[in-house]
Amino acid sequence: MNAGVYKIKRFIRKPHNIILVLLCVFLAYLTLLPLLSMIKDTFTVHVAESMRLKQSPGTFTLAHWQKILCDKGSLSIFYKPFINSLVTSLGACAVALLFGGTFAWLVTRSNMRWKKTLSALFIFPYIMPSWTLALAWYNIFKNTVVGGIPGMFMAITHLEPPSWFAYGAFPIALVTGLHYSPFAYIMIGGILRNMDANLEEAALMLASTRRRILFKITIPMVLPAILSTFLLVFSSAMSSFAVPTFLGLPVRYQVLTTQLFRTLNGLNPGQGYAIAFIMIFLGVSILAFNQRLTGVRKNYTTVTGKSSNIALVNLKKIRMPVSVITLVVVVCMSVLPLISFALESIILLPGDYSIKNFTLQFWIGTAEQNSIANSEPGLLRNPALWIALWNSIKLSVICACTAGSIGFLAGYAIVRGRGTKLATIVDNLTFFPYLMPSMAFSAIYLSMFSVRHGIMPSLYGSFALLVLIGTVKYLPFASRSGINAMMQLSNQIEEAGEMIGIRWFKRLFRLVIPIQKSSFISGYLLPFISCMRELSLFVLLVTPANRVLTTLLFYYNEKGWNQYSNGINLLIVIIVLLINWGVNKGTGASIDKGIGG
Repeated sequence: MNAGVYKIKRFIRKPHNIILVLLCVFLAYLTLLPLLSMIKDTFTVHVAESMRLKQSPGTFTLAHWQKILCDKGSLSIFYKPFINSLVTSLGACAVALLFGGTFAWLVTRSNMRWKKTLSALFIFPYIMPSWTLALAWYNIFKNTVVGGIPGMFMAITHLEPPSWFAYGAFPIALVTGLHYSPFAYIMIGGILRNMDANLEEAALMLASTRRRILFKITIPMVLPAILSTFLLVFSSAMSSFAVPTFLGLPVRYQVLTTQLFRTLNGLNPGQGYAIAFIMIFLGVSILAFNQRLTGVRKNYTTVTGKSSNIALVNLKKIRMPVSVITLVVVVCMSVLPLISFALESIILLPGDYSIKNFTLQFWIGTAEQNSIANSEPGLLRNPALWIALWNSIKLSVICACTAGSIGFLAGYAIVRGRGTKLATIVDNLTFFPYLMPSMAFSAIYLSMFSVRHGIMPSLYGSFALLVLIGTVKYLPFASRSGINAMMQLSNQIEEAGEMIGIRWFKRLFRLVIPIQKSSFISGYLLPFISCMRELSLFVLLVTPANRVLTTLLFYYNEKGWNQYSNGINLLIVIIVLLINWGVNKGTGASIDKGIGG
């Protein structure tokens, strides 16, 4: 007994052990319990379904699974959206790897011009919301076949883009791939930049061609980064909601996320929860497979300590054409969308881009001036915009403070308790929300917190529910920053303070935090900016009283008021870029130096 008491006292004397225990309970309640609640809901009759199923609410049923997997209508409810999701996700992977990988090679291995400028611009789509390129594509290439209003391309050239080019699988895959191509550039370029070049030098000395070196040496050496990029882009594309909404719904091209939104907002919530569970299972399986692939083979050594200097490939006559083409493509990805949003927000009649059709009434006009938008006042005069902006800022600040603080403590405790089972469990629990698609994660919280559970009241429709789900969803960003920062910090620094009698709380704020300030600030910045641009996570949970900017944009887009949706999108992008730039200049922290989405 004395030995047991001694072990307990020794355990609780270490602050990181107490933090790990509290986080284990907190995260199990907010991740695993909601998941179990959602699984239960896939076998439960809901109020909206009781009359159709002719069963009392709350009773057990297999009807939801039978409907999406075995029924005659399952082709349109599940299988077709699932196949569409696979097609667009695989296409996005191909685009991201081809474009991002090629750009990484050009920057690290060739004498292409303007590398610094191009690298800075190339990161823009990674920082901006995922639907930015989708809305820009819609503005430029929409045709008169769907909606009857021409886009910029048709207005300038008088050539009508085919519907397969303007909407559906092709633009969804292309736009999603372009959005994640900076992610491929960051991962593949990092390895190419640090890779030992001795093998390539030896191959050159043996008169091997550049093409043979590329396919026989360079690509196999960066294979882990290629596999990780492929699987993570695939997982992110499968969970994408905004891009298929803008580019798929005009031609009724459904994917799993849009079908999930449709079922949960309709009369079939049980089917929606079943689809959400399948999406979660896919997301967890994909990232587990990624860890398995990169963990099985250990002989991908790329940094040896020897000289890794290599002569850059001389592009010779094609140097300028390649540089110009790359610059044009990168500008189209990063700058052209902002121009399209600005133009679309100031045209009176959609499809007419003449100067006489430009107006600022959608920004500063009164309700009487905007009769085409149901007498909605201009954005800057619109109370709905300012309420949504305030809600977005308030929500982002609270989520950043809570997720950042919890993530910092999690990172500290996980690193200090490294090697223990408790630290491993907490590490996995903090990363678990990242594995789940945002829409499916939202469905989990809608399932659990829409009714009272013991002392926990119903949070349905409340601002507190948005804060709770935002904090948990963005916790992986903050915890990864905290873990990375603490891994770089020697234990000896804190031990020295402990030896001279400095208490833990004081050591934390006088030693640990000041030394790794930049990394810890990233743990607050990442949740803030991610929350400001999030749509999929909140679209199922908001009410008209607590709308945020992204859901207001979605509302205006559903109404067909494109000037308003483009104006809000422009505001969101500008706010995100300004905040990222300001914090980066002031502290050195930046969203592109951590995990984004």
